[in-house]
Order: sequence, then C-alpha cells, then structure tokens
Amino acid sequence: MLVNGIWMVSQALEWFVNIPADMLATGQPNGHLIRDVGFAYLVFGFALNWCALELQNRRAVFLMIAFFMVAHAIGHAVEILIGLLPVSHWWIDLPLVLLPGLIFGVLALPRVWVSMVGDGGRR
Repeated sequence: MLVNGIWMVSQALEWFVNIPADMLATGQPNGHLIRDVGFAYLVFGFALNWCALELQNRRAVFLMIAFFMVAHAIGHAVEILIGLLPVSHWWIDLPLVLLPGLIFGVLALPRVWVSMVGDGGRR
C-alpha cells in the first residue's frame, strides 16, 4: 500500500499508464483524483504497519482497513458484472484488488481474528 501510494502521489499520470491494471478501461486519467487516492493508500499503509506492531490492541484500525479493502474489491466486481469494466478485469484485478479484499475480509472475521491474536484481541 505504501509503495503504491507513494507512486500515485509522486507520479500520478505515470502511475495511471504503467500500473498493470488496464486503467485506460476506466477512462481518461485525472491527476488530482489519482493523488487523492494515493494519499488514502498512504494513510492505509501507515495504519496497517502501525497495526502490525501490536495487532491484538488495534482491531478497530484493522477493521477499517479491511472494510476499505473489501469495499474496493466489491466495487471492482460490481463494475465488471454490470459491464463498466471488461471481463478481462477478473484476471487483471485478481492479484491486487480481489484477492487482498478476500484475504482482509477473512482476517477480519471474529473467529479468524481470535485464532491470530487470542482472546485479548476482541476489542
């Protein structure tokens, strides 16, 4: 997340053209919007690293990151299903959007969370 955020903020138009995600299927680049989203990725990246330092006490922050990742994946899936993105995006989005959303969603489940951090991490 951090590397992607830094790239988006520092080189928005280059990011749009060079990220292996067929961004042109989404329309023309908007440097301002790309940088705004890049700052969000930076925030999530720093928050995720902060969570990793003491995961058992940072469930609320982890849940917000997981919510973003799951919502992002659902948004992409819906856009593919209704034809806003070509069907090829199932494979394009799988490694960097869909799988991370699924993984974060599973990790956020209470039973999985407790198995990772113990009962002290239920907060």
